[in-house]
Amino acid sequence: MSDSEMKEAIKEFADKIMASDTYKEYLYQREKIKKQPELYDKVNEFRQRNFELQNETDGEDLFDRMDAFEKEYEKFRENPLVDDFLRAELSFCRLMQEVDLLLAQAIDFEL
Repeated sequence: MSDSEMKEAIKEFADKIMASDTYKEYLYQREKIKKQPELYDKVNEFRQRNFELQNETDGEDLFDRMDAFEKEYEKFRENPLVDDFLRAELSFCRLMQEVDLLLAQAIDFEL
């Protein structure tokens, strides 16, 4: 298979991902929340802080910081618009992780 054929196959696969219910739900929820720019900004702040906490290497008080973070955003997460978006995003991220894992297994690539 040539590189151009492989690129075409990748594009076709990406089209299938974009046609999935999981991706469509993510787009739908993203568009809904973007209609409220201030709320969307707050979601992005939440996502950034969550990412930073999850990727810290200093784990001494990580549990306490995660607990404080969850308490700080507890009411925020109760907003159905926020919760629906974050759930849809998580589902899509899990789908992409599964794709990555299956692809690595299929080509015998060690992660």
